[in-house]
Amino acid sequence: MRLTLAYGRDGIDIEVPDHAEVVVPEEAAPLEDEAAAIVTALRFPTSGPALDALVRSGERVAVVFPDITRPMPNTTVLPPLLAELARAGAGPGRVELLCATGTHRPATPDEMASLVGQDIADRYRIHQHRSDDPDHVPVGVVDGVPVLLDRRYVEADRRILTGFVEPHFFAGWSGGPKGACPGLASTATILEAHSPERIADPRSTWLTTSGNPVHEFVTAATALCPPDLSVDVTIDTHRRLTGVFAGPLPDGHRSACAYAARHVTRTVPDRFDVVVSTNGGYPLDRNLYQSVKGLAAAERVVANGGIIIMAAACLDGVPDDGGFARILRQSRGVEELLRPVGPGAVDVWQAQVLGRVLQRAEVRLYADGLSDDDVRAARMVPVDDLQESVDDALAERGPRARLCVLTQGPLTVATPAV
Repeated sequence: MRLTLAYGRDGIDIEVPDHAEVVVPEEAAPLEDEAAAIVTALRFPTSGPALDALVRSGERVAVVFPDITRPMPNTTVLPPLLAELARAGAGPGRVELLCATGTHRPATPDEMASLVGQDIADRYRIHQHRSDDPDHVPVGVVDGVPVLLDRRYVEADRRILTGFVEPHFFAGWSGGPKGACPGLASTATILEAHSPERIADPRSTWLTTSGNPVHEFVTAATALCPPDLSVDVTIDTHRRLTGVFAGPLPDGHRSACAYAARHVTRTVPDRFDVVVSTNGGYPLDRNLYQSVKGLAAAERVVANGGIIIMAAACLDGVPDDGGFARILRQSRGVEELLRPVGPGAVDVWQAQVLGRVLQRAEVRLYADGLSDDDVRAARMVPVDDLQESVDDALAERGPRARLCVLTQGPLTVATPAV
């Protein structure tokens, strides 16, 4: 059978045997009127007061939105939200948009215009968070560690987080509190949220929030300076809204996670000799750092000693300017990826997850944006022809080889029944 994998902007096709296990999300129907659904959620939240009861005329409002590494439909969500704020008395002069970058690079002017829409980019002040900027302020302590968040967020009269909910490979779910921490946190705070001990905990995994040390730190840190309103959405593979959930944390976010779980979780009969995975296409597969998520999704269903074939465009490279690239260059083997590379190592969490995947399976990577040397530095095998790689892997494992294909990578979470 012929399948289209989520790869870059346009996808990529492969042929697989008819007996392959193909994992795809059971997507909810897109909302007929997205703008109306957003307005309704703002006026009738899951709990707590409506938006217009929160904002008083003349107050300064911070609206937080995800950065270029996330497929959040900002151009769909922000216009009706900002219109409702204006109706409540907080127009462009009173609202600042904060791009929650965490440790990621800032967007270029063209990328920002595409991310939020040219009209919003022209009319509103937009601040792109930098975790290494000294302009963070302490808001309290979690687990004995000071939590520092972006001053613009902390000092706003009203704070609104926006995000989209998808499974997350060590925080359980995206969206909700992650907009503030790590989205607007200092480097030191992000390092603690992603500490080697937290990442190594088996409860730091997909779909898990209760007892998850990463999720619990993020939740506690954000609660020290909570948003007045959190607006989470669920989306389909075309980035159309399937649900809108507004309210104070954690209520709205919990509702969004429960709704998403019904559509993105799948049970497969067993583990597989060969697993083909993606990172969900653009923008999720824009670099190798992000694409570790797709490998972690494949890790859940690949047999010990199996083969993972990963298709991720990585047009932004590793990226070369991040801590992840330095860790890959300096490590001398898989075992070193699993161990912290010194205090204050940004991106060590991604190296830990990659090391864990490589302990379980051989990884072959098809990526237009990476050189063979880049791929080998990550302890993977470079692939020039995706179809040939799939065929070869099946031939190596014999006529009874079991194949699983995750067409949307980490956007669907597959779990073996046994």
